[in-house]
Amino acid sequence: QVQLVESGGGWVQTGDSLTLSCAFSGRAFSAYEMGWFRQPPGKGREFVAAITRNGDKTYYGDSVKGRFAVSRDIAKNMVYLHMHNLEPQDTAVYVCAADFDVPGYDYWGQGTQVTVSS
Repeated sequence: QVQLVESGGGWVQTGDSLTLSCAFSGRAFSAYEMGWFRQPPGKGREFVAAITRNGDKTYYGDSVKGRFAVSRDIAKNMVYLHMHNLEPQDTAVYVCAADFDVPGYDYWGQGTQVTVSS
């Protein structure tokens, strides 16, 4: 029903900026709260950011607050994660997710790799 495809990952250096994209395929994009998670090598999944259905509110994990920004384009069914002042600790697979109605994310993308060298 819903598919999410991330893109934009790559290799960067400490202090660089990078923007990730998430393409939503399916119906009623605006009915989903969208989120970004990440999973560092050998570690569990960590919350990064989320944005409400109409984009009026955003939420961030403590480790990225002030450095990352999430946005969405309803007309294009796209979600973005703007990352600034990247640190080696940001190295991870970044995954886009969609939450419909009840709490808990229903759909997940495959992820895109971000590697930050020191």
